[in-house]
Amino acid sequence: MQEVIVKILKEDGVSLPLQKTALSAGFDISAKLSEPFVLKSGEFALIPTGIKMAIQSGYEAQIRPRSGLAAKYGVTVLNSPGTIDADYRGEVKIILINHGKQDFVINDKERIAQVVIAPVVNAKFEEVSSLLDTERGEGGFGSTGV
Repeated sequence: MQEVIVKILKEDGVSLPLQKTALSAGFDISAKLSEPFVLKSGEFALIPTGIKMAIQSGYEAQIRPRSGLAAKYGVTVLNSPGTIDADYRGEVKIILINHGKQDFVINDKERIAQVVIAPVVNAKFEEVSSLLDTERGEGGFGSTGV
């Protein structure tokens, strides 16, 4: 089990990311707001959480949408999945977008996203003059069928 160190920035009601069931991959993360925030239809905003995290080297925290918010209201994470790198120490903020037809009110302590801790593979990029050919070749964007 990976340990994630969390610093709470504002004591009044901020909670750690919460795993709702034993087998949940994601941990719900909540908004930390001084007053309700209206996310208008078609707009996006950066929503604070009131926490900072220290992720262990070799891992990242992926910020993903909550399926209930997406299915019921059209509210999702704009840069999904967002990445919190192991060397980032600032406040975790979630970029939410409202694709729904109605404005969406975000309240303090409302679960707005989920965080998944995932391993990171370090890679080295090497420039070459040509690539090995494959059956698919340069076909993309539907080239293998519907």
